[in-house]
Amino acid sequence: MGGVEQGGKLETRDELHVLTYNIHKGYCSGKRRFVLDHMRERIAETGADIVFLQEIHGTAIKSDAKRRRFSYPDQPHFEYLADQAWPHYAYGRNAIYRKGDHGNAILSMYPFASWENIDISRFRRASRSILHGVIELPHRETRLHTLCVHMGLLEQERKEQLRALTDRINEHVPRDEPMIVAGDFNDWRRRAEDHLHDDLGLSEMFLQMHGEHARTFPVWAPVLPVDRIYYRGLKPERCRRLSRGPWRDLSDHAALFGVFKF
Repeated sequence: MGGVEQGGKLETRDELHVLTYNIHKGYCSGKRRFVLDHMRERIAETGADIVFLQEIHGTAIKSDAKRRRFSYPDQPHFEYLADQAWPHYAYGRNAIYRKGDHGNAILSMYPFASWENIDISRFRRASRSILHGVIELPHRETRLHTLCVHMGLLEQERKEQLRALTDRINEHVPRDEPMIVAGDFNDWRRRAEDHLHDDLGLSEMFLQMHGEHARTFPVWAPVLPVDRIYYRGLKPERCRRLSRGPWRDLSDHAALFGVFKF
């Protein structure tokens, strides 16, 4: 199980705030600057209960000179982002290399009953996975399934990964338990609906509320709708793309924020 439990009474409310964000390993677009500290501030300001992160470092071995120059944290980056805001977290490695690893993470205000990282890689140099966390909601008599995904760049690769995601949901997510599937789908051709909507009964938040998927890449002029928030068993209330102001100087992706009601 992932995360650190802390004492204190959790707030009881009918809303659930979520955020999904490909953080580009903590760098701004073009990797000109390491901006993980600014990302932490912006993410915390959203007040999200659950945060889905892609391309986040677990281990990142840097020289002393680089560590001083870029202010790299000494701890895993998902722990650094969680800080005091999210007492529970899960991390799944996608890519492992000589000087570290990176993958998907879920930060949560509420404890995990369990979590598992499922390898859906089709190529050695493009490691991908589904991080499936089951969250206990203290104020609800149900569990919430959270699946953080980062899919491949090639269409055939994504087809196989979507089938793996469909199988995972069919086999491990009961129909009467709410679910959120969020992350970077790299699905600019909008083919995921055939699997997630038609086969599984999931809806995509921005498509449902605004009639089209949010364009999230590149952040300075978003044209590709690659990041998504899918859901089942919840009611969408509002959503927005975070790409302007200080968000424009962070990752090469825009973040997506959404509010659900139970």
